[in-house]
Amino acid sequence: MTNHLKSNYEDMIVLDVTPESANWDYLSFRVIRLSGEQVYLHQTEDTELALVPLEGGGVVRTAAGEFPLQRAGVFQEKPSVLYLPPGHEFGVVVDSNAGSFEFAIGAAPAEGVYPLRLFTPDEIRAEVRGGGAARRQVHHTLAHPMPAERLILYEVYVPGGAWSGYPPHCHDGYGGSARLDETYYFRADPAEGVALHRNYRRDSDFEEIFAVRDTDLVLVTQGFHSTAAAPGSNLYFLNYLAGELVDEARQTPSYDDPDYAWLKHDYTGNLMRLPLMGRD
Repeated sequence: MTNHLKSNYEDMIVLDVTPESANWDYLSFRVIRLSGEQVYLHQTEDTELALVPLEGGGVVRTAAGEFPLQRAGVFQEKPSVLYLPPGHEFGVVVDSNAGSFEFAIGAAPAEGVYPLRLFTPDEIRAEVRGGGAARRQVHHTLAHPMPAERLILYEVYVPGGAWSGYPPHCHDGYGGSARLDETYYFRADPAEGVALHRNYRRDSDFEEIFAVRDTDLVLVTQGFHSTAAAPGSNLYFLNYLAGELVDEARQTPSYDDPDYAWLKHDYTGNLMRLPLMGRD
């Protein structure tokens, strides 16, 4: 299976990743788009699950009640996030006032420590990270101290011409890092925008570089990784992560590539000043 997937809007399930298809241990991920009277049914079984609306409006029906979810778009507003523990069945329908509903779900093995809960937008912390050409905004969509067993979610906004995840970082066991599966689901503004995503290892010749576009998905199965948005292409991506870290340990940081870790202390260091050798 390739680690760069394209959305298929001919089906209700636009993207579908399982531990078996990704050849990893923990994380499942889907993007679903409903229209008209379509219904999506799901059983969490032995996993915890987080549902993130992407665009449009829908209603999630559970034994604990109904949860209306709306989002004008990923570049317009923060989402509400519905968390469901193991052993829950739910259905999703399009809200009667909306023509369609697109949402993402991700799941990971869990014991059922935390109850079903709706996280509201004001509970999602936002911060601006980095500097220089690596300045971006990160939303802690379901990250510590927000409660979950294994799931970790971020939404990241990258201005055109900037990098995200820089310095490159890993969570595959290298350098003592924890092992985490991760998905990158991309949206671009404008929709014809483009970005580059890189996965690589320092201790082998493994390297992947993908030209990603609106609604593409990239799997991070190993190695260090980072993303660059082309000039004029503002970028959003939704990260689901799950792995060895459980409960409070979910706050454990990733491991930065030591060749570039110094950038966190000086994002404009070693910056070439132009004109370099005089101007015409």
